[in-house]
Amino acid sequence: MTAEIIDGKAFAARVREQVATHVAKLKEENDLTPGLAVVLVGEDPASQVYVRSKGKQTVEVGMKSVEHKLDVDASEAELLDLIDQLNTDPTIHGILVQLPLPKHLDEDLVINSIDPAKDVDGFHISNVGLLGTGQKSMVPCTPLGCLMMLRDYHGDLSGMNAVVIGRSNIVGKPMANLLLGDSCTVTVAHSRTKDLPDVVRGADIVVAAVGRPEMVPGDWIKKGATVIDVGINRIPAPEKGEGKMKLVGDVDFTSAAKVAGAITPVPGGVGPMTIACLLANTLTACCRSAGLPEPSGLTA
Repeated sequence: MTAEIIDGKAFAARVREQVATHVAKLKEENDLTPGLAVVLVGEDPASQVYVRSKGKQTVEVGMKSVEHKLDVDASEAELLDLIDQLNTDPTIHGILVQLPLPKHLDEDLVINSIDPAKDVDGFHISNVGLLGTGQKSMVPCTPLGCLMMLRDYHGDLSGMNAVVIGRSNIVGKPMANLLLGDSCTVTVAHSRTKDLPDVVRGADIVVAAVGRPEMVPGDWIKKGATVIDVGINRIPAPEKGEGKMKLVGDVDFTSAAKVAGAITPVPGGVGPMTIACLLANTLTACCRSAGLPEPSGLTA
């Protein structure tokens, strides 16, 4: 058996196309342009690349893109003042503060200073609570992307046994809540779970988000299960030459692909969906702020 590859890159392109179509309709019918503001503090190279990619894709779907760059030693008061300005700016519908922040800044305080309605990362404590109680919220982008791919592949997820490996606030916990919302039977496992291999072997759906390279081997996977690999890990790649690195997931792709029914690759699986869902969230926030119908298929 060889697993079907769930192409996140192609799926993300379709999501961006949907977003662009909705944005064009908003502009034409309502004279309304969704606006996304991204705030970057400091000069972390990986963050800079990510912010540039977000800005480029935001413009490509027809949205307004605003970037605010603060010095690495910017004060907390300076950052909170900027967020307050964005909260009250009617042309900005989504606010994203790029993480991680410099150590002298309180991430929780900063995240919770964002207007929950504009919190397109879905990290604000109000959105966390709304999601956890099954109410309308802004949903974290990576878990939303995973859910979209699972719905696309399976259709109805009701009654499926899902195991989420990882309990982070960014992926593991919201992923579990989303799967519960689609009537899955959900187990949240982690590195300290007793008999972890046996727990995973009972799953129809495995979402691996533990941050350990190739931690999940193929013999943990139930035959025909769907595997969503959220992990992005850099490991040495001596076969490519001295000092070279390669990206791998939390799942051993080669062995898992022999038994799974479907699997996301790394790279090219969940990763591209994260920015696509950020754009979808910004569109959703814009529609909600204007009292307009939300775009179908782009929300949880």
